[in-house]
This record gives sequence, C-alpha cells and structure tokens, in this order.
Amino acid sequence: MESTRADKWLVAVRIYKNRTVASEACSGGKVRVNGASVKPASQVRVGDRVEARVGKRERVFEIVKVIEKRVGAPAAAECYVDHSPPVERIEKQLAQATREPGAGRPTKRDRRAIDRLRRG
Repeated sequence: MESTRADKWLVAVRIYKNRTVASEACSGGKVRVNGASVKPASQVRVGDRVEARVGKRERVFEIVKVIEKRVGAPAAAECYVDHSPPVERIEKQLAQATREPGAGRPTKRDRRAIDRLRRG
C-alpha cells in the first residue's frame, strides 16, 4: 500500500480512538501533515510528518509504514517514529500561556503568542 486517508491512518496506529474522532480532529485543524492542515480524506505516505493535537498534548510522528486497519499497540508502534516533545516541556509552556483572571480578552498579538507557545 502506497498511501491511505489521514483519518484512517490516525485510527490504525491508535492516535485517536475511532474514525469519527480522527475525522473531527482533521476537520477542526488539529492535524497537520508536512506543515499544512489536512482534511480527513487527504492522503498520507511513507516519510510524511504528521502533527496531531491529542487533548492538550502536541504529538509529532514520521510515517514509516502505511496501514489502514487498526492493529495491536506493538504493531502500531512500528508504523511511525515519535518525535513528540517531552511532556514536562509542554506543561511548562502551557503554564506560561495562561492569563490572569480578570485580565480581559486576549488581543490579537496575545493570541498569536499563545499559538506560538502551543506549537513549539
């Protein structure tokens, strides 16, 4: 198999629980392939870099093997290389991105700074 749908691959390697959640994440802009937001039907291939937001954590993967069917966790781990940042660093960045209660709505500049912190 040369390529498959982004949402199918995300479910097959156990990043998201089911295809509905994976499709919603793709449609919501929480999944990026090679730096660009993707639709659920976008094709992914070996060598692509997938960035997925799972909960509050940003996960980064490099595709090593393309599969469509959900497999066991050990087999799924062989299909990608995980380049995700350590969890401690993420929690530290999110703590810096919080605002004081009563500080009002963030400005456009503040929102961009927060987005940069969240992306790394």
